[in-house]
This record gives sequence, structure tokens and C-alpha cells, in this order.
Amino acid sequence: MNLNLVRDITKSQLKKDIPDLRSGATVRVHVKIKEGEKSRIQVYEGVITEHVGGGITESITVRKISSGVGVERKFPVHSPIVDHIEVVRQGKVRRNKLRYLRGRSGKAARLKEVRK
Repeated sequence: MNLNLVRDITKSQLKKDIPDLRSGATVRVHVKIKEGEKSRIQVYEGVITEHVGGGITESITVRKISSGVGVERKFPVHSPIVDHIEVVRQGKVRRNKLRYLRGRSGKAARLKEVRK
């Protein structure tokens, strides 16, 4: 009975508008940022290098290059700070964790696009 209660509470907190998130996809994550009294939405665009978990614990790691420096950020997919996620393009990859992209820059860090 206790497990059903936990499952029901977490099911109510899952987002319904999550797109198909896979490693290698380039995504735009719209993040709510609170600065003092005001809040705004900031867009974080990059490649998903890791997709872990399922249900309420599902999270993605997004890597982007900012001012020539690689920046990785982890986003819990169902978190209230994530406004929404949009997939820009799907990359063709053969593994789930793309840690090899950390050692690459420029054209070597590109992924082939999956055409639909």
C-alpha cells in the first residue's frame, strides 16, 4: 500500500510534454532562473551527452561550448526549474554516454544528423 502511494504522488508530478530525448540530440532547454524578486527564462542549447534514469529520476547532461570552454550541465527532466525542452536535431550515435566529446573540439566534435 505504501509503494502505491509513492507511485501515485510521483506520477502526478511527471511532465507530459517531454520530447524523445536521446544521447547525441541537440536540445534547447528553457530554464527558469530567479534573480532576487524577478524570474526569467534562459535558454541553454547543447548536445545531450548522457541520459540516465526513468520516471521522476530521469535526467540529462547537456554539453555546450561557451567562449571556447566546454560547459556541462545536468538537468532533471521533470524538475520545475525546467520550463520546457525542444529537440533541435537528432545526432547519430552508437552509445549512451558520449564522454569522448570532452576531448574533442571544433569539427571533430560534430555528430552526423539522423534524417527522418
